[in-house]
Amino acid sequence: MGWEASEGGVDKTRDSVVTWTVSDLREWDIKPFCYINYDKTHDTPCEEELPVTVYKTPDSVSIGIVNHRGPMKEGKQYELQCDVQDVAPVQNLTVKWYKGQTLLNQTTFTDTSITPVNETTKLLITADRADDGAQYRCKAELNLGAEGPQPPPTKTSKPLNAEVYCKFIIAKLAI
Repeated sequence: MGWEASEGGVDKTRDSVVTWTVSDLREWDIKPFCYINYDKTHDTPCEEELPVTVYKTPDSVSIGIVNHRGPMKEGKQYELQCDVQDVAPVQNLTVKWYKGQTLLNQTTFTDTSITPVNETTKLLITADRADDGAQYRCKAELNLGAEGPQPPPTKTSKPLNAEVYCKFIIAKLAI
């Protein structure tokens, strides 16, 4: 019995349990398999492939306002953008948008690429005077299922502090 793999293969042994160990795996499409050579009466060994998901947490997660600098004006729409850099596999990525502790929206991805990619997601908001001082942030979460790390690995952007200028209506009173 043994393990065949491009990294961390284990030579044939007579033990009843053989462990495949890799300390730092960077091969995105690795397909290790366990094999057993019965005896001379069997022509081929029994082989079983081990499904492996290699994941990479993002290098960075950042948030900003698209095509805008400075304070926001009450009643105007703004597009927030969250950039997630170098994450894999993207089909397991969920990007969550928060205002303070309130979840506003979340986005999942269908791209089946297993190598690290950059992803961008956007959120449309309408500035309100109640938003002045609010903190927006986005969080990237890798959902790797019940067999993956629990809780799922996450990385959160620094907060975007909203500054909203509100409209004032000055009415003239005739006396």
